[in-house]
Amino acid sequence: MNLLNKIDSPADLRQLSRLQLKPLADELRAFVLDSVSKTGGHLSSNLGTVELTIALHYVFNTPEDRIVWDVGHQTYPHKILTGRRDRMGTLRQLDGISGFPRRAESEYDTFGTAHSSTSISAALGMALAARTKGENRHAVAVIGDGAMTAGMAFEALNNAGVYDDINLLVILNDNDMSISPPVGALNRYLARLMSGKFYAAARNVGKSVLPGPMLELAKRLEEHAKGMVMPATMFEEFGFNYIGPIDGHDLDALVPTLQNLKNLKGPQFLHLVTKKGQGYKLAEADPVLYHGPGKFNPQEGIKPASASKLTYTQVFGDWLCDMGAADQRLVGITPAMREGSGLVEFERRFPDRYYDVGIAEQHAVTFAAGMACEGFKPVVAIYSTFLQRGYDQLIHDVALQNLDVTFALDRAGLVGADGATHAGNYDLAYLRCIPNMVVMAPSDENESRQMLSTAYQYKGPAAVRYPRGAGIGAAVQPTLDTLPLGKGEIRREGKGIAILAFGTMLHPALQAAEKLDATVANMRFVKPLDAELVKQLAQDHEALVTVEEGCIMGGAGSAVAEALAEAGIVKPILHLGLPDRFIDHGDAAQLLAACGLDGAGIAASIRQRFGKDQPRLVVNN
Repeated sequence: MNLLNKIDSPADLRQLSRLQLKPLADELRAFVLDSVSKTGGHLSSNLGTVELTIALHYVFNTPEDRIVWDVGHQTYPHKILTGRRDRMGTLRQLDGISGFPRRAESEYDTFGTAHSSTSISAALGMALAARTKGENRHAVAVIGDGAMTAGMAFEALNNAGVYDDINLLVILNDNDMSISPPVGALNRYLARLMSGKFYAAARNVGKSVLPGPMLELAKRLEEHAKGMVMPATMFEEFGFNYIGPIDGHDLDALVPTLQNLKNLKGPQFLHLVTKKGQGYKLAEADPVLYHGPGKFNPQEGIKPASASKLTYTQVFGDWLCDMGAADQRLVGITPAMREGSGLVEFERRFPDRYYDVGIAEQHAVTFAAGMACEGFKPVVAIYSTFLQRGYDQLIHDVALQNLDVTFALDRAGLVGADGATHAGNYDLAYLRCIPNMVVMAPSDENESRQMLSTAYQYKGPAAVRYPRGAGIGAAVQPTLDTLPLGKGEIRREGKGIAILAFGTMLHPALQAAEKLDATVANMRFVKPLDAELVKQLAQDHEALVTVEEGCIMGGAGSAVAEALAEAGIVKPILHLGLPDRFIDHGDAAQLLAACGLDGAGIAASIRQRFGKDQPRLVVNN
């Protein structure tokens, strides 16, 4: 690490000679691999952007020139070169550095990202702001081919193409891969560009008209930039000057190309071809497996985990296959999250009923609505945090028409190392306010399967939200049984205090109840809420406590308070859940404990609110 250890900022990098950049790339790639193997994190994407990161900071005057990294899970080399090398051991850990760009972390993180397809819009905003202020600086958006499938990216291209006096560069980092393999017409189009068919035809014409020296120059250009004489591309029709495709791992091509583009006015588009996992053979061979690994030995690679408990994602995947076998009307839909949402086996068994629509959450929801109009029963497998991107479609296209669409919301609640951008903290609040919606939160793996069947059989829009990772190890019944709609259950009889638990908060609530001799209800349904159970608990107890792994404001606890108010019942009530702030990355159990949502924290909050002696209450007005 002779070169890397001398670089504490891009200014140090720019002191190197061009000949030193290749050995620096080797050191940087080795450092990334070693670092991620010790902390876990995103690997394949970061190994693929080493040369690009070096070239960008070498050519552009960062942070004065702005770089916006789309999604941002490929920014470890960027973090290392911008003064955070010594903190990489804290990556994605409590009080450590984030796995994504974060404005509060560094002036070089010019825009916070983690959801895809936002970079071109943000960079255009920065470029136009610079023009308005009379500042001569550049804005660069680095976007992957997977992220280019989202409509927002094309909205930004359409807007940017009309400004011929801005310093905007869009770099398409084309590695034929997002998290899942890319899909759709855009992927086929990019493959055609890379195939060289257009270029080959133009090259043959060139041989007949170019003089000797010019022909030799053309041959040399071909080696690094075969697209330089390609006919007009789709991106040029948007108003961009298109260059590429060029090898994104060839610094001898990258650096001079970026230097030339830096001197051009107007919107520029550079098409790079890279490989996920570059330089680490195991990741090159299986970039999906090495997309976001935990800790591992780089010499041995990732070993198969001996899973003692099913994850909620696996429960969903098994249920989807079983229900798909039982009902030919079922179709599975995912916005580019086949692996993450557990649809791999469903695609294998039912390829004609599997639809990956790309990173296009809005389209996924309305596409499902269209399928439902024709008598199919769509199941949309989507992360809670990503459904936020299709919220208008959820309301207007699905719920307003009361269409029969099931939403399987993975990664509900806190997700741990990925932090606030990926946490599903708001689904209970944003779903329960929508007419016609049914909203469920399972307490364990078996209940999750039952709720999925309940949602599927409900003739209207319904959502089941479940957390990341494994459950408590509950036995999962193979049947497709449903639950009574809108009915909870008493799980522990106590006195004085009744704890109304939603979802997986049931288990820490039971732990707290043992210390307090409290009653515990597994509420199951956020909407329709079991209002009769709420009234019964209020009549039989001196105070109520609601517990949820979601935002308190507008969440399940609010639903309980509304039910009490509607019934004219005045009863002391304590709402426990996630506070009104964005919760940082870290171990999920640590984060829950910090929010007071473990057994000890729930008991402590109840004692603080109502007094130490149960069931006698000290009500603080």
